[in-house]
Amino acid sequence: MSSRERRVRSRFWAWTASLRVPPPSTSLSDADLERWRQRVTRFEAEVSQAVIGQARVLRLIAISILARGHVLLEGDVGVGKTTLLQAVARAIGGAYGRIEGTIDLMPSDLIYHTYIDQDGRPRVDAGPVLRHGENLAVFFFNEINRARPQVHSLLLRLMAERGLSAFNRDYVFPYLQVFADRNQVEREETFELPAAARDRFFMEIVVERPAESELRRDLVFNPRFHDVARLVETVAPGVLDHRELGTVSEAIQQRVQASQAIQQYVLDLWTAIREPQGAAVTLEGIDVERLVIGGASPRGISYLVRAARVNAWLAEREILVPEDIRSVFPEVMAHRVFVNPVYEGRRAQIMPALCRTVLERVAAP
Repeated sequence: MSSRERRVRSRFWAWTASLRVPPPSTSLSDADLERWRQRVTRFEAEVSQAVIGQARVLRLIAISILARGHVLLEGDVGVGKTTLLQAVARAIGGAYGRIEGTIDLMPSDLIYHTYIDQDGRPRVDAGPVLRHGENLAVFFFNEINRARPQVHSLLLRLMAERGLSAFNRDYVFPYLQVFADRNQVEREETFELPAAARDRFFMEIVVERPAESELRRDLVFNPRFHDVARLVETVAPGVLDHRELGTVSEAIQQRVQASQAIQQYVLDLWTAIREPQGAAVTLEGIDVERLVIGGASPRGISYLVRAARVNAWLAEREILVPEDIRSVFPEVMAHRVFVNPVYEGRRAQIMPALCRTVLERVAAP
């Protein structure tokens, strides 16, 4: 390594070290949690100014944020996925990084980029992941299925460990929340996410056009919704303090309890989604005995309980009820069930039907 390269790296390390932030406080009172519940209500209200007709999607995103889980949005082109995630990032607060999925994207593009400056000297600048150091709160991967598997592998570590290695050192992002979206329409020059990467997403949420005709008319004819940048700026910044989300999440998980009956209910759902034939599940045109080949891991079931506890807390309950489990079951579990390749092409139709039927067949306490 030349002396010039060593100087460049030294300056880069010094710059990233200056971005370290102090850890948040770890104690929360009942009054603190109540204020946080009010913050979440305001968060949903603020984002709904920019993205109308998506109340359920917003609630699921809020649950994921409070459970410290990463989110993958799916939907047709032009339904507002990117606008939604930009508005959510603004309302969360903290530093924001973004990258566009392309077929020529390399893993290093997330970490750094090199170039020759105007004086003819080599320069190394931080990429979207390292640019803000430990203060990075939201990382948005746009059209993730356009990126190659090598990029998915790096993203997998970033999601799993909230950290990565670069320049002979480890970087940690304690406040990081990853959001991604996936275009369901185009199949050319796209790469399906590997099972391990999909399993790291806490939820996969489908975004559809609003069902109400008045909201559709507003989206088309109201000029307010035609300038996305100005629309996102209407969202109040930093409604949720990203530095405290980990503490709040831990407090919620400790506060909301599950009875023995609810615990057995969750275990029965787990068995049924893995072995639907044993739960008398039938789906028209599907050989149920051959349908599921894997998935629905212990991690996935623990994520289901985490999401259900947040749902209960938002409803001002400190004990789980069956509806808490049912309300988040499809978004948490569907992408974690791996089906026979014969049925993979019909996955978008099969998995909602499977989740719905499992919830119908398994008796709730």
